[in-house]
Amino acid sequence: MIWFSARGSLRLRLFVGTVCWIVVSIVAAGWGLSALFRQHVEAQLEDELHRHLDQLTAQLTLDGRGRPALSAALSDPRWQRPYSGLYWQVDLADSPGKAQAGVLRSRSLWDFVLTASIVHLEDAQIHHLRLRGPNDQSLAVVERQVHFAAADEATGEIQHAFRLLVAVEESQLDEPLARFNKALWLSLCVLGGGLAIAALSQVVVGLAPLRKLQQALERVREGEATTLPNHFPAEIQPLVEEFNKVLEQKAVVVERARTQAGNLAHALKAPLSVLLNAAAGQDDELAGQVRRQVSIANQQVQYHLSRAQHAADMRLARVRTPLSSVVEGLLRTMRRLHAARSLELLWLAPATPAVFRGEEQDLQEMLGNLLDNACKWAQTRVTVDVRLHGKQLSIAVDDDGPGIDVDMRNAALRRGVRIDEQTPGSGLGLAIVRDLTQLYGGELQLSDSDLGGLCALLILPAAVMRAK
Repeated sequence: MIWFSARGSLRLRLFVGTVCWIVVSIVAAGWGLSALFRQHVEAQLEDELHRHLDQLTAQLTLDGRGRPALSAALSDPRWQRPYSGLYWQVDLADSPGKAQAGVLRSRSLWDFVLTASIVHLEDAQIHHLRLRGPNDQSLAVVERQVHFAAADEATGEIQHAFRLLVAVEESQLDEPLARFNKALWLSLCVLGGGLAIAALSQVVVGLAPLRKLQQALERVREGEATTLPNHFPAEIQPLVEEFNKVLEQKAVVVERARTQAGNLAHALKAPLSVLLNAAAGQDDELAGQVRRQVSIANQQVQYHLSRAQHAADMRLARVRTPLSSVVEGLLRTMRRLHAARSLELLWLAPATPAVFRGEEQDLQEMLGNLLDNACKWAQTRVTVDVRLHGKQLSIAVDDDGPGIDVDMRNAALRRGVRIDEQTPGSGLGLAIVRDLTQLYGGELQLSDSDLGGLCALLILPAAVMRAK
């Protein structure tokens, strides 16, 4: 996802941190549950061996000749199946010299005899050990020593010691553990996947208000709203309120600047009018000089007032201006103003309707100055080419006139500079266009036109048309 690809993404940090914790928790839970199940199986197996040993002890007796025998067959059918994995054996343990292994054993051992090291055991004491069994099986063994009294014709009563062994193949422990672990880890992986999806959903849902905040800020920047809405979660609402206060303070500052600029203009107009009236009835050189300087002063006042007005309107812009009506209106006006020259004025409209993010009068002033300048210098043709590039709008005004030398283009953008003194004008047109364009974060470029004259390219912010 795009919103996961950004470096230092908050979503990515939260998701990766949560997934890491899920993995650690699942591994720990799996290890713990597996260990607990192993202990449970081992305890069950040990309990089963003890029961078998108790049953063997209860059924063991001596026959008439003093040999060990079972008074009844043991209940588990595995005792009768060769190499079944469950075995019992009785060893004679009277003394080291008389000890004999396997004097009595289960049919499951067939012809195999379990060999255990001699360990001294107290009566009824149970001993646990490991042995190798038939087919090299690993066996878990419990053993117990018991004593029986038997009659002897020569010496009377004698005591016989027997070691009783019960063994089970350890694979009977490993196989259920393997099955359990397989099912356990499969279940934990499914659980981990579900938790990861839940974490992803939580991150997306939890941070969704930030996306809404971004969209709200974009609407403010695009001029579609003046403040942020007050329907954010409690954690974000204080930030929204503080930002709205900043916007309100900015609006107050801009309005104050506009008022001060207007007051200054009115303060200057009165003395300038007095000077102009005083020089109106005089024909000498001083009166002419006064009239010229007063005219320049009036132009400068109007220029700076217009710039302040446009700057304020741009910062508080809440409108969008379609280009079609502005361009068509300006072309009609230029055709009337330059009707005597029979100029061909063409508009190359884009396939998608273009909308300027700003005030209509600003666009009229910028484009009107460029069109008027192009019509003054054009020989036969002027074109307006409008194109959209994402959030940027380019307006190219071309003419087939003499153009401007490369060395003079920067000078042409400065205030009061006139390339040709024979052509009427104040030298403020291109400067006003440049300043207004910069106020909107755009750019004015002068280059050679394909028609042979000058190409004036306006790059301005385009309004994004949102689906409703």
